Amino acid sequence: ALYDRFTQFTLLAARQAIAQSELSFAGALADQSGVILGTSGGGLTTQDENYRVVYEDGKNRVHPFIVPKLMNNAAVSQVSMEFNLRGPSFTVATACASSNHAMGQAFNMVRSGMAKAMLTGGSEAMLCFGGIKAWEGLRVMSRDACRPFSATRNGMVQGEGAGVFVFEDYDHAKARGADILCEVAGFAMSSDASDIVMPSKQGAARAIAGALKDAQIAPEQVGYINAHGTGTGANDKTECAAVADVFGAHADRLMISSTKSMHGHLIGGTGAVELLACIMALRDGVIAPTIGYEEPDPECALDVVPNEARQASV
Repeated sequence: ALYDRFTQFTLLAARQAIAQSELSFAGALADQSGVILGTSGGGLTTQDENYRVVYEDGKNRVHPFIVPKLMNNAAVSQVSMEFNLRGPSFTVATACASSNHAMGQAFNMVRSGMAKAMLTGGSEAMLCFGGIKAWEGLRVMSRDACRPFSATRNGMVQGEGAGVFVFEDYDHAKARGADILCEVAGFAMSSDASDIVMPSKQGAARAIAGALKDAQIAPEQVGYINAHGTGTGANDKTECAAVADVFGAHADRLMISSTKSMHGHLIGGTGAVELLACIMALRDGVIAPTIGYEEPDPECALDVVPNEARQASV
């Protein structure tokens, strides 16, 4: 009764992540560990249901715990309490960038020494009547399927779920013999500062270039990019142009795929779920495909790993 659907997804993912990490948050480590998660809609399902109860059913009051259930930091609060995480604890809400921004903050806290370990990622559960109607109003929803980078693409499809990770100080993880899945090497953020819905090539390019600079990685060292790839006309061509700008001639040798073609757009949780595809590429050599691809688009003329997964070392 206390958990909105987005919190339920988060708790399940967090339990899996902590079980896999084999970390126990007790003593001093509890004070040096926290949780930063991303979400856009937060407890939208709870809001939707309770607005209906008040406006349609005419109820005079709602459950006294509706606010702690629907607030955007509900998932963060529940995770921190369940696992005794007494360090930094907050939610980032920046639309589709929410979980990427959350993971970036967690990364910087660990790197700066503010925290030894951080739970981070994001979740979303907007598949309720009000949530669907709101997105329909934006005129970006596909009527049939998400086909990123394809000339026949006609919009996005929503998904729901969560991805949660343990970001841990490298020396701390190494000392306890942890199975380290991958290393976060660098991070950057940018703002287009131009339009509320239309993306900018320059803004995306600055974020990519900034991440490479922070990681001290040359563009030629990158083998795979998990793209935002929403399947909308504006996003996909803008994203491909940004990649071409940053990587130059190497862009033609990159693999760039959108897993949204399979799991849908998780809005505030999407970057976290997509990190899983990056880890799979690094650890298992499996490059996730862009499914539903039908026709090439001259404005998206990169290797988008169409329709079938690929074995490759990156």
